[in-house]
Amino acid sequence: MTEHLIRLIPSDRVEWNPLWPGGSFDVGHLLGHLLECLAGFCAVLHATFPQQLKGMEELRFLPVNHLCQPDEAILRMQAYAKWIEKGFELSSDEDLQRMLPTVFVVAEPVTTLLLGNLEHLINHKYQLFVYLKILGVPVTTRDLYCWRGDATSSSSQ
Repeated sequence: MTEHLIRLIPSDRVEWNPLWPGGSFDVGHLLGHLLECLAGFCAVLHATFPQQLKGMEELRFLPVNHLCQPDEAILRMQAYAKWIEKGFELSSDEDLQRMLPTVFVVAEPVTTLLLGNLEHLINHKYQLFVYLKILGVPVTTRDLYCWRGDATSSSSQ
């Protein structure tokens, strides 16, 4: 669904910024930050399965948090999604309980780290939705969520 929202960004608004008090991303940097959100999933999964996901290391060298055009964001998100899918295919209930060292605490369960990354991604996906609303793009909750049984939503994920 995030890809669907990105496709709705007006081409002349990538550098638009709502200029909220306390600071805000412009649209392009928000896209770059969404890439960082997905990179977080990859980091957790790679730390969990370093041998099985050895090729994932190449993602570390790709830019995030940069002014990103919608086409680049979509391609990169698709690349991250392939690795994330591979990581989840490897995951068992026991793997999700494993403790991984982090920068902030000695160790946290893989599940907690993945859920933290999911929350981060969802928050910024909603931020993009709000930006689109402010820009006058006619988005509704059907653009934000994948409704079960809705063929248009499931085909645009």
